[in-house]
Amino acid sequence: MPEGTTTPLDVFEKVRKHERAEQLAAAKEQDVLPYFRLLESQAGPVVEMEGRETVMLGSNNYLGLTADKRVQQAARDALERYGTGVTGSRLLNGTTPLHVELERELAEWMQTEDTIVFTTGYQSNLGAISALLAPGDTIICDSGDHASILDGCKLSGARLRPFRHNRTDKLESMLSRAAEDESPTMVVVDGVFSMEGDVCDLPPIVELCQSYGARLMVDEAHGVGVLGERGAGACELFGLEDQVDLRMGTFSKSLASCGGFIAGSEEVIEYLRISSRSFIFSASAVPAATGAALGALRVIRSDGPELFARLLDNARYLRRGFRELGLSVVEPGKLQDGTETTTPVVPVIVGEDWQAVLLWSALFEAGVYTNVALHPAVPPGGALLRTSLMATHEKEHLDRALEIFSEVIERFPELPRT
Repeated sequence: MPEGTTTPLDVFEKVRKHERAEQLAAAKEQDVLPYFRLLESQAGPVVEMEGRETVMLGSNNYLGLTADKRVQQAARDALERYGTGVTGSRLLNGTTPLHVELERELAEWMQTEDTIVFTTGYQSNLGAISALLAPGDTIICDSGDHASILDGCKLSGARLRPFRHNRTDKLESMLSRAAEDESPTMVVVDGVFSMEGDVCDLPPIVELCQSYGARLMVDEAHGVGVLGERGAGACELFGLEDQVDLRMGTFSKSLASCGGFIAGSEEVIEYLRISSRSFIFSASAVPAATGAALGALRVIRSDGPELFARLLDNARYLRRGFRELGLSVVEPGKLQDGTETTTPVVPVIVGEDWQAVLLWSALFEAGVYTNVALHPAVPPGGALLRTSLMATHEKEHLDRALEIFSEVIERFPELPRT
């Protein structure tokens, strides 16, 4: 090092001193880390995890289609015809007839002019938002929006104005500020919020966007394959599909694969095909994934209503069981006619992060797997155990899970109760 210079700062210092370092070390030492646990079987209502049979209440495989023989055969057919990968981006040599079929059928299902398929759901949000917004524009987001939306906002360079979760009065305040700035504006909200499982209050949001001349994008990652008569998501549920400019969906949940899409007008989708960096510079999804998504979409379009009904009935059953145990759960919202907006996500409110981790561990040891949502995924002091349902859960699976919950929570007297 040259004489007289100071010791350089190490960019890796944050690795050693990040805010979660102590908690992470303690969780590893006590073997209660709730992340990166090994799934040793196919994803289903009951799985093999780390040598034991476990009731799975932590999967986004909402319709159970990863085990559907038709979906598995579609993946095999794609693998046999196109091989293990296409080794190129969609822009160059990575577009196959499967992509064209999938985009066409998605557009029919979503009732939009066109769709564009990305390699992951994360890239769908990142690529669309960063391509459509620029410095000088404004993007307004719900504080509960998915991280991929917020990352797309940052990458775009647009001014980000978040509003408090599902507070349309705060949204209007942000829209008013953007209007004062004379800034082109887009509002982006989740149709179903992934941690709490609540449905976006879409009608007043649509009305406000129209009043202020803002574009609206809805992330339907947890809504497609779940809500609406066709399973097209929250926009269909509210009858507002033709009043929402863009909709995002993912294949890694109800569509039993990996990937994502943006649905909208032909001119916007065509622009994304030549402008979205996460689309242009990413390798195309492996053929088996694309084939599986297309196979799952066809199952949904033929058998969807029965699967949706079974899934949401399971969610109601589990929520009712939690209430009977005295647990505090996030309650579903209601439509204007009083109908509950039930989703497959049924979160149990815990409160303190470490208690949530210990509760998760006790349940896991007893044979139930859930997801843990800690800050910053949820507000400070708002830790949740996020349970999620599948259409393929039988009542006996849910009864077993509730029995285990009943036994385990006796050891946690400080849990919030109803």
